[in-house]
Amino acid sequence: MTRSKITGTGAHTPVQNVTNEHFLNHIFYNDDHTKIEQSPETIIRKFKTITGIDQRRYAPEGMVASDMGTLAAEEAIVNATIDRESIDLVIVAHNYGDMKYHGAPRDMVPSIASRIKHNLGIRNVKCIPYDIIFGCPGWLQALLQADLAIRAGDAETALVIGSETLSRVIDPSDRDGMIFSDGAGACILQRKADGDSGIVNTAVRSDTADELAYISSSGTNKGDQLEPLFIKMKGRKVYEYALKYVPQAMKDCFDKSGKNIRDLKMIFLHQANDKMDEAIVKRFFELYGIKKLPENIMPMNIATMGNSSVATIPTLLHQVLSGELGTFRLSEGDLIMFASVGAGMNINALTYIW
Repeated sequence: MTRSKITGTGAHTPVQNVTNEHFLNHIFYNDDHTKIEQSPETIIRKFKTITGIDQRRYAPEGMVASDMGTLAAEEAIVNATIDRESIDLVIVAHNYGDMKYHGAPRDMVPSIASRIKHNLGIRNVKCIPYDIIFGCPGWLQALLQADLAIRAGDAETALVIGSETLSRVIDPSDRDGMIFSDGAGACILQRKADGDSGIVNTAVRSDTADELAYISSSGTNKGDQLEPLFIKMKGRKVYEYALKYVPQAMKDCFDKSGKNIRDLKMIFLHQANDKMDEAIVKRFFELYGIKKLPENIMPMNIATMGNSSVATIPTLLHQVLSGELGTFRLSEGDLIMFASVGAGMNINALTYIW
């Protein structure tokens, strides 16, 4: 059976570690431009309780998404032990392009993928680079597209990257801004005809009615400027949407795999919010009548890494494979699932045999 298989992973974690105490001198506003009367200490304490985030990583000024994506890609290429000139596709998921500092112009031409191909020194003219803008599920959607190209016979090897500097688009007056972070993750996906390992099946859902406004760009909560535009999120709406639709979308995907839910070893879920992710996985298993979650089913890094959008899942996968997340380990033949939700609103899922 021919399947698309991940043969190497890489990640770049920015060195600047930003703790919650960093925001103690911020004055926070509601989205109606009224000041939040609670103290920053109280706001931050409640924020940690809800999201589970205590720290996040920011890229240093001048380092952009294509820089971080290049570093993650280099590691993935080395771990996959391939010749970079054999890469047929470079697909890069991001949402804001290259931004050198907070509030900088969003530089997206040439594409981030073209820049990374250049940085990697790939000279193969048949290696095609392109970007994908798909909200937080972007990296997983890029993986889906790479799999389609491989199964169609148009590619043998793909480099799939997620890279983001969300610290450059957060509103200092918005408490939701504390969620976001920077980072990059990458993998090499290759056509393999030996064994059962690789991508089994995928599924995607998109809701663009009222849901379109759940995550968007806008001015500051403080209301004293319109530019630059910051990332904005209707937290309650996103939470309700995710809990209503993501578990069912995951089930629809898993059911089509033809596998037994009792054999599912691990779920790599977009690191959006600690409590939300736990609720999603709990509801997913409840759809199968399973009340008690299996042990070591969902690795998490959001407490120390924050939400780096497209970079969360590939970074999480790389950390598990590198033995960086405690008892979480993958063995040959393990059945796993990837799933994500984000701006669009978009949901995607994928089942995989390691």
